[in-house]
Amino acid sequence: MNIFFIFCAEYLFALPVLILGIYFLMQPRKTWKRMATFALSAALLTYVVGLIGGLLYYDPRPFVVGHFKPLIPHTPDNGFPSDHALLVSAIAMIGTLWSRKLGGVLWIVAVLVAAARVYVGVHHTIDVVGSMVISIVVISAISRVRHRTTRPARSSPDTT
Repeated sequence: MNIFFIFCAEYLFALPVLILGIYFLMQPRKTWKRMATFALSAALLTYVVGLIGGLLYYDPRPFVVGHFKPLIPHTPDNGFPSDHALLVSAIAMIGTLWSRKLGGVLWIVAVLVAAARVYVGVHHTIDVVGSMVISIVVISAISRVRHRTTRPARSSPDTT
């Protein structure tokens, strides 16, 4: 069982990247620029907010406070937020905005990666849940702002 969680914690994060990449390539070429611009800006802003979160909240890793050896080697630095969980949940959120079915698959993988990071002893639950919340909030906000700015302006009623 440990091997499964070790694999999920260390390598499974690549699967959502691959899935979203394939989905992207299957879309009409004319939408690629819009999709890529949104995905890259959303991922970058999510990462920046995650960095700020890490500066504002320090959570020692479980193996540091619990004095045990984690199942995968890791530096004893700040555990908040989980970079792996931040990445996979950002990808899942981006995928959800394009397709609920795609998003569902990506969220399953995201939860599995997050749970595995906790299981192997390199993160607390707050680290991975916080990462997911950051991704959801930031990407939802970007989507709302983008939606508001790309809607055609209403014509004002005639006052003549």
